[in-house]
Amino acid sequence: MADADPALPDRPARLWRPRRVLVTRGARDWAHGRAIVKRVAALGLPVTELPGDRLDLGDTSYAEAKSTLAVVVAPPGKLRFQPIAPSADWRVDLAEGCPAHCSYCYLAGSLRGPPITRAYANLPEIVGALPDFVGRGTVTSRSAARASEGTTFEASCYADPLGIEHLTGSLSALVAHFGSWDAAVQLRFTTKFAAVAPLLGIAHNGRTRIRFSLNPAVFARFEGGTAPVAARLGALRRMAAAGYKCGLTIAPIIAAEGWREVYGGLLADVAAALDGVPDPDLTVELITHRFSAGSKAVLDSWYPGSALDMSPANRAEKRTKFGAVKHVYDKETMVELRGWFAAEIATRLPRARVLYFT
Repeated sequence: MADADPALPDRPARLWRPRRVLVTRGARDWAHGRAIVKRVAALGLPVTELPGDRLDLGDTSYAEAKSTLAVVVAPPGKLRFQPIAPSADWRVDLAEGCPAHCSYCYLAGSLRGPPITRAYANLPEIVGALPDFVGRGTVTSRSAARASEGTTFEASCYADPLGIEHLTGSLSALVAHFGSWDAAVQLRFTTKFAAVAPLLGIAHNGRTRIRFSLNPAVFARFEGGTAPVAARLGALRRMAAAGYKCGLTIAPIIAAEGWREVYGGLLADVAAALDGVPDPDLTVELITHRFSAGSKAVLDSWYPGSALDMSPANRAEKRTKFGAVKHVYDKETMVELRGWFAAEIATRLPRARVLYFT
């Protein structure tokens, strides 16, 4: 059975309302930082203006951290963009952290300190650093298969920028910048949210690809605080109809009992959502569930009693280029997943391009 009916009438998108907003002194020096504060205040949210630039979070609990937005200045290191294979040439961060409550969160163990969401006030500096990286990437810039994408910049490595767009306006500004930038470039971001209204009227000129992170409803129960799958599919249709390049990030693929049936239903739902949209430009990225010992420990502390399977059954160890060990599905399972998705996508979404499977 399909998981969502894209013909359902639009419902108001679920928007995050932080219980605490902290603004550093440095952030207030930037017009974009002050604009964020104005947006937040207009929503009636409490704002605390800090006397300096230090975020003294003390023994902030998980619940407190997840309900906190901090408006800060991105450190200089954020202006030296890092490669982000296999997604894109470069990672460009508008924020760090995410208000969602995904019990498989890949940021667990990757970010230091309590899991607050930091939005960057110095957007002009971030935008100003972009030209220095054009043509220098190794993922799409030098790939025969993906050269048409130009130099790609990924804006959702350490954050879901759409999930906080109603508070920051940063994503709209970046989409507009890429739309007016006469260069072989593309902005990319993935999201589990559906509040796309601010992006629909922007002159994006085909230089932004929005990808919706999707899982069947039976697994989306592990994605607390995000938009329902049906809402994401509705947003996918709206963005494709507005001429945006779109994509699916099917992640994390969970090889639990019955996975073929539920993922088949998800692909059918995507096809239904795009039915009638003229010539949608659609890509697919396939990412299987994986975890490290460190991330598992953090996730177990955040979500005790979660039904998400992180046992060693059907798992193998994979060492990253940085020497870290991740637990991925064993070879037999990976081969089966890859073959099934390749065949099903070719059948159900024949015009979609699969960018990678990992």
